[in-house]
Amino acid sequence: MSIETNIFEQVEKYETIIIHRHQRPDPDAYGSQCGLAAIIRSNFPGKKVYQVGENVHGLAWIAEQEKIEDDVYKDALVIVTDTANQPRIDDKRYAKGKFLIKIDHHPNEDPYGDICWVNSHASSCSEMIMDLVNAVGGQLSVPDDAARMLYAGLVGDTGRFMYDATTPHTMRIASQLMEHNFAAAVINQKLDSIALPVARLAAYVYENMTITKNGAAYIVLAREVMEKFEIKDASTAPIVPLLGKIVEVKCWTILVQQKDGSFRLRIRSKGPVINELAKEYAGGGHPLASGAFMPDGEKIPEYIKKLDAIAASYTGESND
Repeated sequence: MSIETNIFEQVEKYETIIIHRHQRPDPDAYGSQCGLAAIIRSNFPGKKVYQVGENVHGLAWIAEQEKIEDDVYKDALVIVTDTANQPRIDDKRYAKGKFLIKIDHHPNEDPYGDICWVNSHASSCSEMIMDLVNAVGGQLSVPDDAARMLYAGLVGDTGRFMYDATTPHTMRIASQLMEHNFAAAVINQKLDSIALPVARLAAYVYENMTITKNGAAYIVLAREVMEKFEIKDASTAPIVPLLGKIVEVKCWTILVQQKDGSFRLRIRSKGPVINELAKEYAGGGHPLASGAFMPDGEKIPEYIKKLDAIAASYTGESND
């Protein structure tokens, strides 16, 4: 029995299904979680299906999260999508269900769950949800709104098909989703649009970034900068790719100071592997796209030296 068939049989078995995703969600977290929920609701209208976690204003156009009581978890199937490790799961009640399934495309360093389906070669978890649908041979249909959400997740995690994880299979899944009745161009435009404060912050980033001689770039966005531009951490996502557009840059980091003085690190690369560096700073992720955390700014100079060393040792060519 394939793992996809095993997951489908668990979905058939349970009357209550609760789907989680990671904290500080991106379009793929929302798309895979809520797209899967919509597929299950459509094919099993008698089941109780919930999508839970903190609502994020900027992603409300994809879907809304639901509030449920603790007792709903009794005898429930819990599915967690797009979340590499348990500390990152949004809503810690995920462990209260009867059966737990992990569906993810990050390196499998925390193989939690009664079923753990991880494909680190997939472009996105949204792509994997369609792989699940296709693997069970016509037993699951995909409603148009689910296709819309999964397309948003796929496009979001591939950077509109610019990242290395985009494969011919990814494009076939995108084509399959686009056969449904939704406006793909509108989703592309939404994912490419930024609010005026973010545009002004982008100008600040380009003006104040630093690029080392070895091609490592970084910028520290202190609290006073965030407050000046009236930007919250969740709104900095469009800023992250900017440094990578510069030809000379091999790898880069946006360091965003939080309200408590800690720093969230968004780390990206065109070739040098950076997820091992992220692990040194309470983080992790994909080889070319990771995140990390610092309790304060004390270790920022040390971190920048390590990032620069990674850039210096890289002998391959970047994607530019």
